[in-house]
Amino acid sequence: MSGQGHTPRSSAPFKDTLPETQAGLLISSRPWPLLAHRMNHIHDQGGTTLLTAHLTRLTTDTTWQDGPPSTPTGRLIDATLHALTTPPSAPTSRGRVSPTAARSRSTSTPTTTPGQPAPTHTALPTHRQQTTPAKTTARTR
Repeated sequence: MSGQGHTPRSSAPFKDTLPETQAGLLISSRPWPLLAHRMNHIHDQGGTTLLTAHLTRLTTDTTWQDGPPSTPTGRLIDATLHALTTPPSAPTSRGRVSPTAARSRSTSTPTTTPGQPAPTHTALPTHRQQTTPAKTTARTR
């Protein structure tokens, strides 16, 4: 399926707001029809001015550019979807999550600590740990 049939009705704000490389990544992406539909919906509600206000978030909030160079399209799609679904008056930054902070707040048990050897047993809750050898199912004579 090509993205040519799914262009926003007023593509001028889209092409004027985003650089050509970003626009190309979005148009060639799989969720492009959804993004184009959202852009058309926003344009129908508030016109070109509202659509431009939403798309301007992508140029002001460039946090999607941070990360591995192998996945810029996914991050750009997420940022575009966020820009289209968040009111233009809302704060621009979505905030960053520190891996260390996320790890410290995690409710799961850590598998390994950096610099520590891996545990030799699996982390099971106390009530699930086996305390006696399993019964054999072999018949005795």
